[in-house]
Amino acid sequence: MAKAPEEIEYIRDERGRKKAVVLPIARYRRLMEDLHDLEVILARRDEPPSSIDEVEELLRGDGLLPRRS
Repeated sequence: MAKAPEEIEYIRDERGRKKAVVLPIARYRRLMEDLHDLEVILARRDEPPSSIDEVEELLRGDGLLPRRS
C-alpha cells in the first residue's frame, strides 16, 4: 500500500510570495528530531572517535549487549 503524501500548506502574502508553512505535526516532530541530531553531531565533532571494541564494552557495561562468555 502506498503512503499518502503529506499535506504541506503555504501561507502567502498579497503578492503570492510564500511567507510561512503549515506542516503535519508528525513531519514537524521528525524535523525537530533531525535538528536535534545535527546539534549533537556538531557539539561532538571534536571528540576523538571510538573503536568498535570501546563502544561494545560501553554497551555491555550498560547491559545493552550480552557479556562475552
